Amino acid sequence: MFSTLSERLSQTLKSIKGQARLTEDNVKDTLREVRRALLEADVALPVVKDFVERVRERAVGQEVSKSLSPGQQFVKIVQQELEATMGEANEGLALKSSPAVVLMAGLQGAGKTTSVAKLG
Repeated sequence: MFSTLSERLSQTLKSIKGQARLTEDNVKDTLREVRRALLEADVALPVVKDFVERVRERAVGQEVSKSLSPGQQFVKIVQQELEATMGEANEGLALKSSPAVVLMAGLQGAGKTTSVAKLG
């Protein structure tokens, strides 16, 4: 998912190079690609809508720092929102009950079965 998202972002960020501000117009196309990449990665639609809206709110009208390009600033915002969406800290497993029930979820081909077999 992240490699696809990175490829799509790098292609669309070319459109906002040289801008002093991130505006609605130059962020709209980039957000469309982010939305597509997340949906292709089987992320739930309500999560995608919420994520894109939060990124839009933070990005539009934001001044670009002198050390960053507009593309880098946008990537920084997307990274921070992804971290906030997926969780900023690792949570420990509560394995006090026996047998413990653990849900393994992931994308197709991500190695869920192999991981469970190794744990077993």
